[in-house]
Amino acid sequence: MTLVQIYNQQKKNLSVIEKELRRSVSSDHPMIESAAADLIKAGGKRIRPLLALLASEYGDPKRQDVIDAAVTLELIHMASLVHDDVVDNSDLRRGQPTVKAKWDNRFAMFTGDFIFARAIERISHFENAEAHRVISKVIRDLSLGEIEQIKQLFHSEQNLRCYLLRIKRKTALLMALSCQLGALASGCTFMLSRRLYYFGYFIGMSFQITDDILDFTGSEKELGKPAGSDLRNGNLTLPTLYAIWANPEIRKKVDSVLSDPEKDDKAWRQVIHDIRFSGAIERSEQLSRRYLEKAMKILSDLPDSKRATAALKEIAAYIGKRRN
Repeated sequence: MTLVQIYNQQKKNLSVIEKELRRSVSSDHPMIESAAADLIKAGGKRIRPLLALLASEYGDPKRQDVIDAAVTLELIHMASLVHDDVVDNSDLRRGQPTVKAKWDNRFAMFTGDFIFARAIERISHFENAEAHRVISKVIRDLSLGEIEQIKQLFHSEQNLRCYLLRIKRKTALLMALSCQLGALASGCTFMLSRRLYYFGYFIGMSFQITDDILDFTGSEKELGKPAGSDLRNGNLTLPTLYAIWANPEIRKKVDSVLSDPEKDDKAWRQVIHDIRFSGAIERSEQLSRRYLEKAMKILSDLPDSKRATAALKEIAAYIGKRRN
């Protein structure tokens, strides 16, 4: 089974989700509706709704709660991206101007809050108390992750634990929730939903590490933003951390550009080049693969007869080799 086949199999459900996303962000305020609509039009892989749909196949995927769960997850993701762009001072996402670039930081924050509220409203009818608990916990941890990222911006004195906790909150927990919530919405047992939660967590960690690698190795066309954007915005990701821990000269250069973000572009390009060819990319890829191996082990305990198991394996494999 290929990724294209997986999306084709879920084409009808994903089309319904797109329609419901547009309906969910409708507003009497034209600026907010325009900003939210632009986010939906910008698209994306809709990986979180897809994970929820696949996890639901271990129960009853025809329940309306499954679609509502998938829409909720994408709304939470969209809201977190709007806030993340403010924290990272990002003007581009997927090659398009961000909400904060098009309007301003305050408007972007309120837009993100509006989308979060719509997400909560979407699942207000859920009778499963566990679903409400896990959603609330993830939204709380997303907020904590953003606060920690703000605290750590432009600081090179970080350890691996800080980085892993940050990406857990930033990315992995929402992917874990996607699998767990899809299972709960379809009536799966708590134990099965927890297994799927850990699958989502492990691929989420790998997904974010891969993102951080691509920020150094991808082209501007592939990334929709300049290479090395994270570091230029003061966000030290795993390749940078591995490089500065192993090489004092690279640490000096990184500290130098971070202390003066307005340094000429040549200095920034040199630092990015040094990190890219320091061996840090390869070490980061190794850690990403370790998380994927853990995800695959989870799948080995799930029913082999399920089409969803094969699809989840393909998604995990895709994450390990993606280039954008």
